Amino acid sequence: MSHFTTSDGLSLYFSDTGTGLPILCLAGLTRCSDDFCFVAPHLSEHRLIMLDYRGRGRSDWAEDITTYNVPREAKDALELLDHLGIERCAVLGTSRGGMIAMFLAATAKSRVLGVALNDVGPELATDGLEAIFDYLGVAPTERTWQEAAVARAAQMVGFANVPHERWLQEVKNLFEQTPEGLKLRYDPQLREAVRHSFKAPSPGLWPLFDALDGLPLCVIHGANSDLLSPKTLQKMFEKHSDMIKTEVPDRGHIPFLDEPESLEALRRWIKVMRQ
Repeated sequence: MSHFTTSDGLSLYFSDTGTGLPILCLAGLTRCSDDFCFVAPHLSEHRLIMLDYRGRGRSDWAEDITTYNVPREAKDALELLDHLGIERCAVLGTSRGGMIAMFLAATAKSRVLGVALNDVGPELATDGLEAIFDYLGVAPTERTWQEAAVARAAQMVGFANVPHERWLQEVKNLFEQTPEGLKLRYDPQLREAVRHSFKAPSPGLWPLFDALDGLPLCVIHGANSDLLSPKTLQKMFEKHSDMIKTEVPDRGHIPFLDEPESLEALRRWIKVMRQ
C-alpha cells in the first residue's frame, strides 16, 4: 500500500500501476480508488494512478471537514502528481471526480492532457442531488455484503442486466463488513461538509467546463442518469463539438466504465491524446 502526505499533513492512499500514458483516476463523492476495478483491466497498457480522497477509503479523515471540497481535493491530486514526478496526465473523473477534473483544467491546465467525464457535467440535476443526500453519511441497514448486494440491485433505478456478482463487488467497494454490520468506507461527516458547501452561493460550473477548451474531451452518459440530463449533455456538445460522447444503455448514475460503449469512447479519447 502506498501513501503520501499532503501539505496540510494528511496521509492519502494511492495506487500507481503500469507504464505509458499516465491517467489519473478520480472517483465519485463517497467512493475510492476501488471504484475503477471494473475498467482497470481494460486500460492495463497505460499508467493508472488512483487516489483515495481525504476522508475516503484508506486515506486519513480530516479534522477540518470543510476541507472536503473540490478545490482542496484538486490540490491533493496535484500534490500526488508532484510526489510521483508527473508533469502532465490525463484525468478520468467519475461524478465528483469529473468536477475535480474540470477544476484542474481551470486552475492548472498545463498539468492536464485530456479529460474524460463519467456521467457528470457543469449542471447537476436536482433529482440526482436529492438522491445523493438520501444516502450520504448514512450507514446501510443490511448486515452483510450479500444482503447489501440484493438491496442495491433493487435500489439502483435505471440499471438493468447487471448480474448479482457485479452488485456484490460494488458493495464491497462501498462498505466494510464487520461483526456489527456494514460500515461506511468514508467519514460520515462528509454529509455536513457537502451540506455546508451547498449553502454557499454557487459560482456556477460552466466556466470550469469552458476551461476544457482545447483539451481532448470525452463524456460518458448513463442513458437513465438522474444527475446528467440530456439537455445539459447537448449544451456541453454545442460548446465542445469535438468532444467524444457516448450514451450507455441500461445504466443510471453511474456507468461502471467497462460497458462496450464506455470502453469504445475511452479508447477513442486515448487515441486522440496520443496523436
